[in-house]
Amino acid sequence: MNASTALRLSLLAMAGVRLLVAARAPLSGDEAYYWVWSRALAWGYLDHPPMVALWIRAGTAVAGDTALGVRLLGPVSALLGSLLLMRAAEDVSPGRRAGPVAVLLLNATLALNVGSVVMTPDTPLLFFWTAALACLARLVRGGRPGWWLGVGLCSGFALDSKYTAGLLGAAILVWMAAVPDARRWLGRWQLWAGGALALALFAPVLWWNAAHGWASLAKQGARTGDWQPARALGFLAELAAGQVGLATPGIAWVFGAGLAAAAAGLWRRQAMPGLLACVTLLPACVFVEHALGDRVQANWPAVIFPGAALAAAGAGARFWRPSVWLGFACAAVLYVQAVASPWALPRALDFTLIRLAGWSDLAGRVYAAQMASGAAGVAADEYGLASELAWRLRGPVMAVEPRWALFGLPPGSDAPVLLVRSLRQRAGPDPRLWADIRPLGGVVRARNGVPAEEYRFYLARLRPNAGMPAVTLPRARTGRLSAPPR
Repeated sequence: MNASTALRLSLLAMAGVRLLVAARAPLSGDEAYYWVWSRALAWGYLDHPPMVALWIRAGTAVAGDTALGVRLLGPVSALLGSLLLMRAAEDVSPGRRAGPVAVLLLNATLALNVGSVVMTPDTPLLFFWTAALACLARLVRGGRPGWWLGVGLCSGFALDSKYTAGLLGAAILVWMAAVPDARRWLGRWQLWAGGALALALFAPVLWWNAAHGWASLAKQGARTGDWQPARALGFLAELAAGQVGLATPGIAWVFGAGLAAAAAGLWRRQAMPGLLACVTLLPACVFVEHALGDRVQANWPAVIFPGAALAAAGAGARFWRPSVWLGFACAAVLYVQAVASPWALPRALDFTLIRLAGWSDLAGRVYAAQMASGAAGVAADEYGLASELAWRLRGPVMAVEPRWALFGLPPGSDAPVLLVRSLRQRAGPDPRLWADIRPLGGVVRARNGVPAEEYRFYLARLRPNAGMPAVTLPRARTGRLSAPPR
């Protein structure tokens, strides 16, 4: 068995492990929220474009309303994206056997190992971004302008996944401005046709925004331009720590060496290294600028990782093997904890606790409290909590929050409901929205005795014409919980 065949078999084995984890680990609140999107398809949503909803809709069409159905395309896209990255590496660094190195580096990061089993907008974004890089590498290596159409196609789908994809187009423009050899494409119609194709694929998202007061673009755009010098150092430290953590320390070092080599190539106006420098360092600069005024979530800069893997592999990165083994070891620990939770880790050290743990038990206790109170249904004024309860309960779940005005979902009811609220919302239910409020105790969502979050129950009724959008969320077709805990 040659090395190429062994690598492909290893990728298949990794896809199998990821499918197993995807099927066994509980859904997070955000994933349940995106599942709601898939049952109320639209060209846009308050938070992101619609691609994640389409992927979930496709996955649940195959595997039903199950955790595997919601996440099905995650492991599949990680496998296909790895094959594309391997080809791109051979184009970037021909004759250096860089493909296996780039693939193993990217697959050993927590960014990919988490992103391939937890379905978020970053999952399709990372796939289409990688596919666009593969097209660009083929373009530069072979010189065939037709690859611009592939770049446009993948970029358009990336824009339909997350607005961050706009940084790819900006990076290409900077590359053309900085590298003389790249400017020759400006006279080719294929470049402009590829750009038009990307805009055409993104046009429905723009149309949705225009029809909804530019809600989504305004929400995301509001994050730019903030300036908090007193907190900037802390935000920057969080950003750096998050990237080291998602890459794992060894791979972060290897990536850094590769990006330094790519930056040197850009300084020398070399086409291929310059391209890798632009598609990695420009997004990095944007996120650093954002961190001067606000917190950057660790997953946001994940688009840097495919280009960093290509740069590191092409630069002949040293110490990549032990770094890869360390990365896979970290991923294995994370997977085991997410599925079996054998360790009662402190809340601050357990990435899976807050997001994945205790939802089934919470839903059971909510059901028991609803039955005991005689409430007609359940309600929540936090989108992730409401979506989790809709995913797990067979009865009606009402969601109350401004964002729901943008959904074409059935209106909520003014019948008495069991209102579930996290203690993170320090104030009680707003009496301007809710009438006949009666506290009913609460419950702690926990795992292995370690608390994740505490909730309070209220019997309440939504006031008519309260001025707050209230909708009835869809129910999972394979409704999974109806009996209270013992």
